[in-house]
Amino acid sequence: MKRSIYAKFIATYAAIAVLILGLVVTLGSYLIERELLREESGAAVQQAYTIAGSLSTVRLENSTAITEVTRSLGLTASFEKSGLWIIDPEGKVLVNVGSFRVPSDVSVIENFDPASFGKTGYEISNFFGVFSENALHVISPITNGLSIRGYVAVHKSLTALYAERDRMVTILFIMAVVFVAISLLFLLQFTMSVYRPLLRITEGSEQFSRGNLSHRIEVTQNDEIGYLAGTMNVMASELDKANAYQRKFVANISHDFRSPLTSIRGFTEAMLDGTIPPEMHDKYLTIISQEAQRLTELTQSTMNLANMDVDAAMLKRTDFDINAMIRDTAALFEGSCRDKKLRISLVLCGDTFLVNADEEKIKQVLYNLLDNAIKFSDKNSEIKIETSERRERCYVSVKDHGCGIRKEDLARIWDRFYKIDPSRGKDRRGAGLGLAIVREIIKAHGQNINVISTEGVGTEFEFSLDLAETEE
Repeated sequence: MKRSIYAKFIATYAAIAVLILGLVVTLGSYLIERELLREESGAAVQQAYTIAGSLSTVRLENSTAITEVTRSLGLTASFEKSGLWIIDPEGKVLVNVGSFRVPSDVSVIENFDPASFGKTGYEISNFFGVFSENALHVISPITNGLSIRGYVAVHKSLTALYAERDRMVTILFIMAVVFVAISLLFLLQFTMSVYRPLLRITEGSEQFSRGNLSHRIEVTQNDEIGYLAGTMNVMASELDKANAYQRKFVANISHDFRSPLTSIRGFTEAMLDGTIPPEMHDKYLTIISQEAQRLTELTQSTMNLANMDVDAAMLKRTDFDINAMIRDTAALFEGSCRDKKLRISLVLCGDTFLVNADEEKIKQVLYNLLDNAIKFSDKNSEIKIETSERRERCYVSVKDHGCGIRKEDLARIWDRFYKIDPSRGKDRRGAGLGLAIVREIIKAHGQNINVISTEGVGTEFEFSLDLAETEE
């Protein structure tokens, strides 16, 4: 997020504030004026209609009689700031009461046309050019039977109406200003709780993009923005761990490749320059072959682990007999067991035990666990492989009687390239990838693998698998 976005937000807020104030002054003024005019004109029309009805039988030429009628109706005082005229059909003003007097130079109202007032009975004008300023004028006919004897004209100044309109608009404007001022508090709250945290998140993302993964975004909120900042911190932490792992990976893989490559190169050059005599070539060619096989296994293990990282979920699940797989895998290690005088004891659940998993990958798990058990078992000891069914799952256990694992090493045995022995492991040919591959395979199956070990006594690994679905 760039600062221009915040500037646009402020500009939009200011525009809305100006628009609100402008609408209060213009539209508010118009609506208030129209409402006041409606009330004032309605009252004036009612007055004119009442007076016209009272004068229907009075001689219009008798101003005294007209005054008596208006006084009896209690209306005379209401015309102190307005005017009441009695006009004959030809436009001659017969009687005028109040402040709106007939100008001295007007004897007859020219172009007098009461029909121009329409159905409303009032208009705002200069009353056929009689006055120099506009005012509110109302006309009501004085009738006697079907004939029109004259007209009652009521004139009211708009000064008081406009003053009332301006007073009410001022009140609305002050309220609008107060509303805008209060809304500034929400703007301040937005700035403190949204904009500034977003700036910190933006700064954090820029730091992360530059490779500064040690930077941490300050999290002070327990909301969506705080969650986003916390998530980005976790992401940076994981990326930092990934970079550290990558550096460690390069260092470890370089170390593990360097040793066999050095042996292969050294023995090959020694045979080529005659340092190793021809009669001893077979011995060193055997060593070279073994080192080359070690490089092949290390490369394959690295590729297997990389494949697990890329797509651990792509499993080829089938139903197969885990007991049969255990028997076949144990048979592969007969030679290794014979050399160390080890016994493999199989305690299997039934003759067949069907599970649902990726057969090739589970075979790799069994191979790695049994290979480790043989490497770290004491001579003349027993390795026990057991299958059992618990909580509607299959459990496979591989237990040896060997050197065991120290407590401080248990949490790290799953780390890639980690070897328990400080001098690069009891088995120097191992790459430290076997257990990491095992855990990734079991995790890909959605299962768990646990280890129990006592130093000097032995180690037991146990993992779970889904049972095959049985047909009903």
